[in-house]
Amino acid sequence: MSSQQTIQTVLGPVAPDAIGYTLPHEHLYIQLWDIPPRFDGKDQLEDDDVLAEELQVFQAQGGNCLVDLTTPGLGRKPERLRTIAERTGLHIVMGCGWYREPYYPARDEIDRRTVASLTDQILREIHDGVGDSGIRPGVIGEIGADGSWVSPIEERVHRAAARAQVATGLPLVTHGVKSDVGLAQLTILDDEGADLSRVAVAHCDSYPHAEYVLEVARRGALVAFDNIGAIRGERHEARITGLIRELLDRGHQDRILLSHDICNQSQLLYSDGFGFGYLAESFLPRLWEAGIPEDVTRAITEENSKRWLAVAS
Repeated sequence: MSSQQTIQTVLGPVAPDAIGYTLPHEHLYIQLWDIPPRFDGKDQLEDDDVLAEELQVFQAQGGNCLVDLTTPGLGRKPERLRTIAERTGLHIVMGCGWYREPYYPARDEIDRRTVASLTDQILREIHDGVGDSGIRPGVIGEIGADGSWVSPIEERVHRAAARAQVATGLPLVTHGVKSDVGLAQLTILDDEGADLSRVAVAHCDSYPHAEYVLEVARRGALVAFDNIGAIRGERHEARITGLIRELLDRGHQDRILLSHDICNQSQLLYSDGFGFGYLAESFLPRLWEAGIPEDVTRAITEENSKRWLAVAS
């Protein structure tokens, strides 16, 4: 990888070679349940002592980079991300932009603004940092669709994110669940000239259909199976293993990302959840048992994220 590339973390830019085993879709501080009618669970546990202990499991497995895709409407906390990065030694990459319509900030902040205005706000954070903190995002997203379609206001946010991606080269992450809405998102991003090889379509494991994931890869985007552990069960994980095998057989090894999308305290080991170690402890061994070599899974969990996150200095 070119020495002229860097990966932007909350502690500043680092060389791509500094990045190893990576979780490309997680949330450390988040208020996902703060909007009606989502009172069906608790927020993430904002206890830094517990969080540092949880992250040690991932680090003990060789992990050294985590992408936090919490956006402003979800309770993003740049200063706390910086503090936990300093405490743990992890390379933490922060997201920017807006999540999906129910989580957008107050009406005047999104509804009455142009795509150009929204783009400018994203670019200001990328270039200057969030507020007075100087902490700069290294990824755009996650940029979401609330339903199985992209609403008009969500389309504006997608177009703004795409324009920011074109201007900066940063990676971009979409959000969509239980439908093929990721294809509609890719169409909008492509219409704005976004580099789809820098776009990760999240939560493909929530809609585990071969025709969907193969089309995402065919368009050049990354297929993110990032609910590993969050969606459990023998049958489901066997299906995801089969989809990964099919992508590999079609030559799409470099288009796969794996992560957990931990976003509430019930998923932590502290609450008897699966924790940040589930991927390495449970899912990767399943892939090996299915005949997928360890060097392939290592390339997926290390090289794919590194290539996706690195941008020209």
